[in-house]
Amino acid sequence: MGLIKTIGRKPGVQRVLSLVASGYLQLVRRTNRFTVEPADSDARLDSYGPFIAAMWHGQHIMISFMRRPHDRIATIISRSPDGNINTMALTRMGVRVIRASGARGRVVKDARAKGGAEGLRAMVKALKGGETVAFSADVPKVSRVCDAGIIMLARFSGAPIVPVAVVTSRHIRFNSWDRACLGLPFGRGAMVFGEPIYVPREVTPEEVDSLRQRVQTELNRVHDRAYTLVGRPDRVGIAASAPDAQGSPA
Repeated sequence: MGLIKTIGRKPGVQRVLSLVASGYLQLVRRTNRFTVEPADSDARLDSYGPFIAAMWHGQHIMISFMRRPHDRIATIISRSPDGNINTMALTRMGVRVIRASGARGRVVKDARAKGGAEGLRAMVKALKGGETVAFSADVPKVSRVCDAGIIMLARFSGAPIVPVAVVTSRHIRFNSWDRACLGLPFGRGAMVFGEPIYVPREVTPEEVDSLRQRVQTELNRVHDRAYTLVGRPDRVGIAASAPDAQGSPA
């Protein structure tokens, strides 16, 4: 392990870095002029009750921007020490963090499985307890290809999936597998919410795959719309109408 990574895992250093990170994100949120679509999104979101805020993994840095003062939002971060800074920063911004492995690898053939991983159970409990759950939809290590895990979460919780995109006109794009994006201050921002997608309790593997593709298409659509609103191209995006194969790179 490198010296910088070793130092970065020290609790005191992580606390300081999380304070800096949360302060910076609050600066970005306050200094960008945000447009929110649809115009009646507040009323729509309130009507859904607790919902699953689906995002692409590269947006996880800025997903806390969608939290309104009265919202109770939770998200999941692995127990890896690398997740400690994100956990502390999000907690400072009012997001409750569940430390557990995610509902990953829930491939289509598992559509009739009776339960899930620890993370899946914790997120179902959060939704049933009145919290909205922000959850990245990507197949692990494959950007912008929707995994079946989010469908399983909706199935077991009964909560709708609402695709969401949060972007800023000025940003830094990291050269990571998810092409993570960090907003910069003093620009324009857009927050776009998609149509709710409900998953019935009883679904066939074919229906799971169809719902997965529907979530993927709607996520691509809201991202394309959000970038259009800020006058920037979505350089990572893929055509929402393009066919895909789960697990193939986007």
